[in-house]
This record gives sequence, C-alpha cells and structure tokens, in this order.
Amino acid sequence: MTITNKAAEKAKAILTGEGKTDWGLRIFVAGESCCGPSYGLDMQEGHSPDDEIIEKNGLKVFIDKQTMETLTGRELDYYAGEEGEGFIFTGGVSACGTGSSACGAGSSGCSSCGE
Repeated sequence: MTITNKAAEKAKAILTGEGKTDWGLRIFVAGESCCGPSYGLDMQEGHSPDDEIIEKNGLKVFIDKQTMETLTGRELDYYAGEEGEGFIFTGGVSACGTGSSACGAGSSGCSSCGE
C-alpha cells in the first residue's frame, strides 16, 4: 500500500486544523460492497501494538494486519474535482473490474454499480 504526496499533505492539513499534529490516520475496513471492502479513515492519537505503520511526508498511517492484506497494490490518494473531494483508493483488484475503488474511503456503497 502506498500513499500519494497529495493525500499525505491533505491528511496532515486536516490533523493540523483539528489541533492534532501528533496524531495519525487510521485506515480500516468499514464494510463490504459489490466492489469488495470499503474503507474508513479516522484520526487516531496512537497506534495498536500489532499495527503496520506507514510514514509519508511526516504523516503516520496506522493499519491493522487484516486491513493491510486487503490493501495490497492499492494507493491512497486525494481527489478534488467537480464531483466533490475526498480520499480515494486506487489500484489493486476490485470486484467491479475497474482497477480502482469507486466506493472510496468511508463509503458503504459502490457508486459504479449502484449497490
């Protein structure tokens, strides 16, 4: 799993805006959709002993081992466009066959297939 510079910088800006500069970002499986797992993101002060920790541009990202297995080949990015903005996962294999997670982070449904 990788994190783009844009995603790391946006997450750091959010943490800083909340006054949580020493905190990190937690990624977790929030549920399943037609595209496979949907992921959640949250701010977290510390990590659990069994977490994988990824550091990017000063941002710490905490991921439990089970979630990390589902993120193989994926990349966390930040998108801002006409449709809105938010963190998205790209790459890897999805049940939708698009090669990206149209379900996005924190979403319980799949926008590409309507589930």
